[in-house]
Amino acid sequence: MSIYRLNAEQAAVVERARKVADEEIAPHAADVDAKGRFPREGIDALGRAGFLGLNIPKEKGGMGQGLRVASAVLDEIAQRDASLAMVYKMHLCGCACYVGFPQTGEEYFPKIVAGKHLSTLAWSEQGSRSHFWAPASQATEKDGKVVLNAQKSWVTSAGEADGYVVSTRTAGGTGPTDTMLYLVLKGDSDVRVAGAWNGLGMRGNASNPMVLENTSIPSSRALCKKSEGFPTMLGVVLPWFNLGNEAISVGIAEAAVAATTTHLTSRRFSDMNNAPLSDLPTLRARLAQMRIATDTARAHLSSVLDSVEQPGPQTTLMVLESKAVGADAALLVTDLGMKACGGAAFSRHLSLERNFRDARAGYVMAPTSDVLQEFIGRALTGMQLF
Repeated sequence: MSIYRLNAEQAAVVERARKVADEEIAPHAADVDAKGRFPREGIDALGRAGFLGLNIPKEKGGMGQGLRVASAVLDEIAQRDASLAMVYKMHLCGCACYVGFPQTGEEYFPKIVAGKHLSTLAWSEQGSRSHFWAPASQATEKDGKVVLNAQKSWVTSAGEADGYVVSTRTAGGTGPTDTMLYLVLKGDSDVRVAGAWNGLGMRGNASNPMVLENTSIPSSRALCKKSEGFPTMLGVVLPWFNLGNEAISVGIAEAAVAATTTHLTSRRFSDMNNAPLSDLPTLRARLAQMRIATDTARAHLSSVLDSVEQPGPQTTLMVLESKAVGADAALLVTDLGMKACGGAAFSRHLSLERNFRDARAGYVMAPTSDVLQEFIGRALTGMQLF
């Protein structure tokens, strides 16, 4: 964790998170994956330890931590359970919206700090697909209230979260990026989970579709100024979202390195004088590649954190890169681990197989790596991103 360059206070927060992850998250990870169930024990444990308030200001009772600590914490959690790490990252993204628009969000700070309010984003829609920034749905206004009709896809923590940051086109707006963000609460009328999540990886994050049908909420539940949903997405949420994803991918890769190292050094060839598997140069080479790719991705994440904290001309480009860099590293590392561990991994005798599946989720989660590469290519050639 030294690559994150944490001060004493920050390091203490991460150490507390590591303890929670070891004692109250890791023991449930295999069962969460096998059953595809929501990791409620882990979320409750993070709540009891105050970690739901990680990015809530200290003066409001939270920890007041930023992206650097959040990245290190997500890295640690993902090493134990990537599903829970994704749920937690989406919560931090939701909280970033609350903090960014306190005239609405502040009411929920006490519950968040007490571990009683889990947040998430509800942005992607069937029509917009991976173009999360351009919702197909459009709000209307009636009797002084906002009415939402939307078919949201892949809502992490669907049915489990207490607050949903919902995107929609502005009432009366005409452009695809003339959007709003609203807070929809669990229990609001005409909001329902509309399907089951049965993913290849990250099976416990409850990324179900949701339907809002004539859902009427007070206009005071806005989480941005009028028609400023799009700049809020990019300026407030995207850094938490993309860097959080890179941290999770790095954590998955780290777990794969650890599992592969243990297997190669603890299993032996009976016909080679009981020599460990690591005596084979090809297997050591694969492990070395895994270590290099993991360290490189974590170093990239640290560099992006530096750029976000001291913004410059390359900051936007590096934020865009972060999710793609992490996803590519996790794909490579877990693939190498599966090859190095062979049948023991393929037959699910190792946690490595779960790491392999979880790594695939980061690549296809909007904005997908393909979309991010398109953005980066546009930026490099002087084209408009949107």
